[in-house]
Amino acid sequence: MTALAHLWDHVAATDPALPGWLIAVTAALALVVVMSEHAWHVSRNVVTLAHEGGHAVVSIATGRRLDGIRLHSDTSGVTSSRGKARGVGIILTTAAGYVTPSLLGLGAAWLLAAGHATAMLWFFLVLLAAAFTAIRNMFGVVSVLATAVLILAVSRFASTAVQEAFAYLFAWFLLFGGVRPVFELQRRRRRGRMMSSDADQLARLTGVPGGVWVTVFALVSIAALIAGARWLMPGASHWLLSPLSHLHAARSATG
Repeated sequence: MTALAHLWDHVAATDPALPGWLIAVTAALALVVVMSEHAWHVSRNVVTLAHEGGHAVVSIATGRRLDGIRLHSDTSGVTSSRGKARGVGIILTTAAGYVTPSLLGLGAAWLLAAGHATAMLWFFLVLLAAAFTAIRNMFGVVSVLATAVLILAVSRFASTAVQEAFAYLFAWFLLFGGVRPVFELQRRRRRGRMMSSDADQLARLTGVPGGVWVTVFALVSIAALIAGARWLMPGASHWLLSPLSHLHAARSATG
């Protein structure tokens, strides 16, 4: 009981606020990771896990039967569930993927704004533990374990300052990383290479064009980024619009 009480005190503790310049550094590092092709290819697996986890959670919440999650080395993923082929349940399940990383980033920003960096890291450990039970392939198992070990090591053994800096970096990464896949989705759709995407599945389920669904995903992810930035570093949302515009321009140019 003493050990549990100590662990609870550790997780529930309120952390001192990071200096503004250090928060800005974590934001810049996260943006570099998301913008860099090589770093993004590796780190995108975390975003894919969040994406597929969103499908999984909503499928269970809407009464569908979850068969499992598979993560692939090309950073793609598949979540399988059984239930009605039409209706609100399958629509919500399909729509959840692209918005989940951004919403998780927003939740992380809220916890950090309240001074709960350690609690934020342990919250993600709980989510990873839940995701682990649904993984159905070896690459997915390795990806989840690697992410969990990293977060556990930081949250358990690093100093308070390192934990908080890592938590901010992770939150920024989810917020920025939730935006890029939406632009990648639209670029591939224009090339005719993503006609089985979530947006196109939603188009077939609802009759609403896939491009409209991509716009919805983009609006949610950008709104989460701006709102999260206001929590993480008040007054920062105005300078976030510049990197976002560059990201959009870069995705459009390569398309």
